[in-house]
Parts: sequence; C-alpha cells; structure tokens
Amino acid sequence: MKKFNTITGKELLSKEVREIPFIVKDLIPIGLTLLAGSAKVGKSWLALWLSIAVAKGEDIWGYESTRCTTLYLCYEDNEIRIQNRLLEITDDAPNNVHFCTEVSKLGGELETRIRNFIAEHQDTKLIIIDTLQTIRSPNTESTYSNDYSDLTILKNLADEYKIAILLIHHFRKQKDGDVFNQITGSTGLQGAVDTMFTLSQSKRGEKTATLSCVGRDIESRELELERSEDNIWIKLSDSLSESNLKDLSFIKAVEIFMCDKDCYIGNATELSTLFSEISDDNFSNKSISKNIKRLSKSLEKLGILGSARRSNGKRIIEIVRIGDDSADQKRVS
Repeated sequence: MKKFNTITGKELLSKEVREIPFIVKDLIPIGLTLLAGSAKVGKSWLALWLSIAVAKGEDIWGYESTRCTTLYLCYEDNEIRIQNRLLEITDDAPNNVHFCTEVSKLGGELETRIRNFIAEHQDTKLIIIDTLQTIRSPNTESTYSNDYSDLTILKNLADEYKIAILLIHHFRKQKDGDVFNQITGSTGLQGAVDTMFTLSQSKRGEKTATLSCVGRDIESRELELERSEDNIWIKLSDSLSESNLKDLSFIKAVEIFMCDKDCYIGNATELSTLFSEISDDNFSNKSISKNIKRLSKSLEKLGILGSARRSNGKRIIEIVRIGDDSADQKRVS
C-alpha cells in the first residue's frame, strides 16, 4: 500500500535545521535562479563577471562566494566576443572557469552534457546559461505548462547536484509597475525557479541599473549598480543596509553578553530580556532563534558557537565560547 512519508510539526521543529547552501552568500543559493532584463542592458557582462569572480572565490558586492569550478554556456556569443570581453574585465581568468558557445537543447542533450561536465569537474557549483530561448525548441509555445516543465528540468538538475544554475532571460517590451511582470513568458517561469533577479534601467543607455532580487531563500532587496568603464557592475547601494545594521547590532549583543561567560543555556524569551539590557535594539524570542542560526558563521569568527532548538514547547538557546575546555564540558550535545 502506497503511503505519504510525513513528518509532524513537533518533529520538524525539534529537528536540527541545516542552513541553505549558498554559492554567493545571501544572494545566490543552490537551485535555479532566473536573471531577466531588457536587451543590451548588460546581463551578459554581469554573467561573465560572476563566472570569473566565483571561480576565484572573490566577494560579490560584499557577499562571500564559494570558490568553485564555474561553467558559462554563452550561447548568444562566440569565442572572439567572449575573449574581447574577458580582456576588458580581467587580466587573470582562472583555469576553473569554462566557456562553451556550442548550443545544446533542453530535453536530453543539454542535461547529458551538464552531467558529463560535472562528472569531469566535481567541484562545479555554478552553471550560467545565456539564454533560455537558445536552449528551447523553436516551436515551443510559452504556456504555463511548457514554461514550468522546461525549467523544472533545470531545477531538478540543480537540486540533484547541489549546484546553482543561473538562467539568463529577457523582458517583454511592455512596461509594468511590477518589474517581475516584465519577464517574457508565462508565470510558469516564476513558479518553477527558486530565485529571481531583474536588471532594469529607467532609461536605455544609462550607466546605472537596479538589480531587484526575490526568492524562497533570500531576503528581497534592490541593489543599485553602476557599470564601470571596464564593464563591471559596481554596487552603489543595497536596500538591506538597514537590515545589515540590525544584524551587526545582534552580533555585538551576543559578543557583549558572552564576554564573561563560557556557556549559556536558556530559553529565547529569557535571552530577549537579557539582551534588552545591553542593546538599544529590541530582539524578539523568534528573531533571536532565527539570528542564532542565520548568523552562525559571523558569530563563529568571533569565537562563539550558537544553536537553537525546541524542547517541551520552548525555544532553547545554547551559546558557547570556542576553545574553552570548561565550555566544552558544559556544552549539551
């Protein structure tokens, strides 16, 4: 008899939650990401720079990237154009960034070649496909069913290999108050992807553009970018800067709180009260639990380990200073 494999809400909340892996921290998670924009807005320049920067493990607008092999399927270009663009944006293209201009179609050949490439380069974590239209059959209608089905093939590949696939796509000509509604095709595209970016300009030919970002695993934001003389998109501002300040405030509160402690174990409500005595920001018990997990790497750099779990209906927070034998003895596994 076939049955659903279920997990109860209580079991799920008690289970240790692992962080979503990111290729570019807080910006590009594993899974399928769609980057759309008008023709000639600079999407391909952005894709080229991303493929190189991630291959080198360089920061992307202040966000940490995972150094890995990258593959850029630049199907609307040729090797001469890619070479000329490379010469503009870098003097050092590493050996772990790969380019291919030979088009493969979705529905068999493309997936096979991606699988074979990953088998040969097992540290591959980012694949960029430029563009969606080049990998689809010419007679494919842009219906919800077709759009969702085609992109699900790519999403399944990304999930299977735990990689990020960045798919470049175009805007339709009609303007819309919601920039994401300008993406060519049906809403099946938006439904199938994990993350969506749009690169848009208020006036064609401007050096500045807005990168709007939404997704299942990232916070929505807008990055104001400027295209430099060597065609690299430079960040001017980030709408999450206010949120980032709150993160810094939380990290500082934990650091101050643990300055005279080896280990703390208590519930989130209690910790919220204690934090109110040392910080001007108000941290709710829910936000404390989330921040302990979300900002774990930042805390670890300060020599602090934190975890959050539920026990008997309460959120239990454990914070330990690393490298202290007494703390290790007190730590609850």
